[in-house]
Amino acid sequence: MMTDPVADMLTRIRNALAVKKKDVALPFSKIKEGVATVLKREGFIEDFKVAEEGAHRLLKVYLKYGPLGEEIIREIQRVSRPGRRVYNSAAELPFVSNGLGISVVSTNRGILSDRQCREMKVGGEVLCTVV
Repeated sequence: MMTDPVADMLTRIRNALAVKKKDVALPFSKIKEGVATVLKREGFIEDFKVAEEGAHRLLKVYLKYGPLGEEIIREIQRVSRPGRRVYNSAAELPFVSNGLGISVVSTNRGILSDRQCREMKVGGEVLCTVV
């Protein structure tokens, strides 16, 4: 049994980046799909797709690298954990690396980036930060 699927997703992405893999396969969930959507919209991953493999659904994330093979995602960290939830209003959302990075936030309007949350003036649970 997995207690924190989002942390597992972030760790798999971190490990795949360390060995320069092109893609990483994850067990599917709607939260992971929302995080992948935000990462794609903000330009941190190339693409993602949902694949059926037998009775299970997989989320396949295609990682993005620079022209010289450098990683686009330098750091990806879990903020809110099952034992310690972190909630922020739109005004209290932190700027990650002075605006170079993003926070992924779970709101009542879906999973959004911190920039979108500030525009829509909604807060929520800060899932992770990406630089």
